[in-house]
Amino acid sequence: MSDDSLPAPPPARTAAVIPAAGRGVRLGPGAPKALRTLNGTPMLIHAVRALAASRAVSLVVVVAPPDGAAEVKSLLDAHALPERTDFVVVPGGETRQESVRLGLEVLPPEYRIVLVHDAARPLVPVDTVDAVIEAVREGAPAVVPALPLADTVKEVEPAGTPGDPEPVLSTPSRARLRAVQTPQGFDRETLVRAHESVTGEVTDDASMVEQLGERVVVVPGHEEAFKVTRPLDLVLAEAVLARRRLNDGF
Repeated sequence: MSDDSLPAPPPARTAAVIPAAGRGVRLGPGAPKALRTLNGTPMLIHAVRALAASRAVSLVVVVAPPDGAAEVKSLLDAHALPERTDFVVVPGGETRQESVRLGLEVLPPEYRIVLVHDAARPLVPVDTVDAVIEAVREGAPAVVPALPLADTVKEVEPAGTPGDPEPVLSTPSRARLRAVQTPQGFDRETLVRAHESVTGEVTDDASMVEQLGERVVVVPGHEEAFKVTRPLDLVLAEAVLARRRLNDGF
């Protein structure tokens, strides 16, 4: 039998890990950020649905606050989620990095592509999710969605006292800068290796892969994949949902 007659291997299965153990202090006192409601539904549920909307994603792992796994499991059970997707809840760690690692540890071996997504980005469109997965399938070890910056950026000497004037050191070229979003997508083996070998605190998982010396590529992000961190962001997110309801007719 020639190689041409062999069936093509099935595409690598894709899982999403959503760390949702943070408190979200910038949104003020109350429930953990991921459990704040948006149009009456917890942000976490919006984020889970956003990832599960991709037909390529067949497993979503939610990493809950260390003492809140049962509450998060009840939350998922109480909301309508796509039946073709499996959902697992695991307790998280003290840091986001540790929580992602705990999420990775429960993935079955057949999942060779992993997305890591912020629960605080509840409105990422499915086209963005699919674009990240496709870039990993095409061979990139790590993929991040990102947007060009609208504002000019200044590098400054941080003030010793918050609120004091800060001297400007330089003005980086905006053409070379991007604001990074999630989901970030990875070849699983590469991401696991990064979590095993990078011990310092990092702001995102792609930075860990960069420290391995592996290639990280950017695909276009989306303005609706913004991070909800301040009360004003909740207002904007409600407005986006209202516009979607108007456009989609529900």
